[in-house]
Amino acid sequence: MVTMGDVARLAGVSKMTVSNVVNNRTGVSEPVRRRVLEVIAESGYHLNLSARTLKSGRTGVIGLAVPEVDRPYFGMLAARVIEHAARRGFHVAIEQTGAVIAGEVEAIAQSHNLQLDGLILSAVVLDPRQHQVTDGSIPIVMLGERDFGAAFDHVAMPNEEGTRAATEHLINRGCRRIAFVTGDDLEGVNVVASRRRGYAAALAERGLKADPALLVTSPVMTLESGRTAVHRLVGAGAEFDGVVAVTDTVAQGVLRGLADHGLACPRQVRLVGFDDIPESKYLVPSLTTVAPDHGWMAEMAVRLVVERMADPARPTAEYVAPFDIIARESTR
Repeated sequence: MVTMGDVARLAGVSKMTVSNVVNNRTGVSEPVRRRVLEVIAESGYHLNLSARTLKSGRTGVIGLAVPEVDRPYFGMLAARVIEHAARRGFHVAIEQTGAVIAGEVEAIAQSHNLQLDGLILSAVVLDPRQHQVTDGSIPIVMLGERDFGAAFDHVAMPNEEGTRAATEHLINRGCRRIAFVTGDDLEGVNVVASRRRGYAAALAERGLKADPALLVTSPVMTLESGRTAVHRLVGAGAEFDGVVAVTDTVAQGVLRGLADHGLACPRQVRLVGFDDIPESKYLVPSLTTVAPDHGWMAEMAVRLVVERMADPARPTAEYVAPFDIIARESTR
């Protein structure tokens, strides 16, 4: 069996350097890192996770559980979590929950079964007051917009504030009939309800009436739901000169729907999304969007998991990400 010492000898480095490379720690130059990785590949060396776990009490792996892995936002989130976890010497295991309670509870259970060092869970439906999901033995940081009380550390999106700013941006561009294209869970504590409150607050603050005919909901928030929303607005004869879309993905569908009906964006209808996914700036027209600081969110989530490993009794905390409005062609 090839040992870490064998890898160090073949690569001409110390065992500590090999350890730093296999654990993704900083402080190793790129040429040395490549040389060590080449020796590992050629020699067939495998890290003895069982021995490391027994020695340190850690596996070096953090879990990330998200509703869907094929959505641009969650792919972007995962990339940033992996980046910040690697800086702290951790790998990331990704799980898909399906945005259902069974999937979210199972993600927590599997974190225990797989002996993960911690879990970052983007929760959509989990309510810790209704489901006893953990005994506190594994650090968990929640993403998402549920009311987690003081049960978990929580990193949240600026949902209400960001959507208020997006709606104000359209008003400042001259829009007076602003549609809101969103999901259908309009009550309680969740992304859809929070973003709707921001939309309604901005209209009220600027003396504009919230017309029910301009609120278009769907049980799913997809490209097709955005496209269909425009068809519904036009089919109902609704007059609108602006649209706030609940996500950038929905906004892309809205653009398609506007094109279907020959409505020019931004000349006839201005459009704002939410999330600033990478594709947004490459659309035609490029998409104005609410841009939460995704790097900040990922770094904060990883930091909170690691800090709770070191101090399980630390009081829980909630943090809301900063954001900007990125003005692009869709509102010019």
